[in-house]
Amino acid sequence: MSAPRVALGPEHAGWAAAAVTDGGGRVVAPDDAPDALFWVRPGSYDALRALLSRTPSLRWVQLPFAGVEGVPLDEDHTWTCAKGVYAEPVAEHAVALALAGLRRLPERACATSWGAPGAQTLYDAPVVVLGGGGITAALIALLAPYRVSMTVVRRDAGTPVDGAARTVGLEQLDEVLPGARLVVLALALTPETERVIGARQLELMEPDAWLVNVARGRHVDQEALVEALRAGSIGGAALDVTDPEPLPDDSPLWTLPNCLVTPHTANPGELSRPLLAAQVTENVRRFSAGEELLGLVDVAAGY
Repeated sequence: MSAPRVALGPEHAGWAAAAVTDGGGRVVAPDDAPDALFWVRPGSYDALRALLSRTPSLRWVQLPFAGVEGVPLDEDHTWTCAKGVYAEPVAEHAVALALAGLRRLPERACATSWGAPGAQTLYDAPVVVLGGGGITAALIALLAPYRVSMTVVRRDAGTPVDGAARTVGLEQLDEVLPGARLVVLALALTPETERVIGARQLELMEPDAWLVNVARGRHVDQEALVEALRAGSIGGAALDVTDPEPLPDDSPLWTLPNCLVTPHTANPGELSRPLLAAQVTENVRRFSAGEELLGLVDVAAGY
């Protein structure tokens, strides 16, 4: 086909336009009969819905993020997202959070006296990861030198995850939490996975285990987490995502000594933008050639 006509929304961005043209596409206005749409910034879903309804020429929509909750997905368009694109920086952040927690860095960073020694190690540790996508694959590679024994919890338990010692379904989560030194959340947010970590799951975790969340804040019952952290029923929590975001200044999570919060910075713009641009460039090329696109969204599954 001729150069794909790609609109940008909800605003124009030079880096996004360059990604489209590098793939052989032509950037056009949203009202100029585009073939495809690159929605550059998260949010503004009412504007996205309105654009889709008034632009019958659109066949493909590229989203800038991995999680698609809240997006007005439909079966009339091909949807792609950035799942897998940010896997390495997010996995790197998850490992940094895990090590900080196990080595008690949140406590020591705020200390004003020498204090008592103490730490845990990742070496030979039992690890549970919720999610079987790109972040988990990157985590497996990063944690390989630590000789961890990893159990992956995913929707499709029948498809083993390479490098994991065990792959189980979500219904077996409560069975695998006891004994884990580290529990990492790296899964998509769907109705099935909202509050997947609640009071019951926190009770099942070891008193020295750390919970790391680099997925979505709504995966965790935050009130139950605060109670568990205060009671010391788990070792601690390291959270790159919270519910709500931004986390209010008066949230107890800021001051609990066994909690570490980073402001959704596992994939900051300076790291994520070049990775997303590369995917868009490749997808524009594939769209022009009639090839399967990267990061296809399963509309029925919601990710």
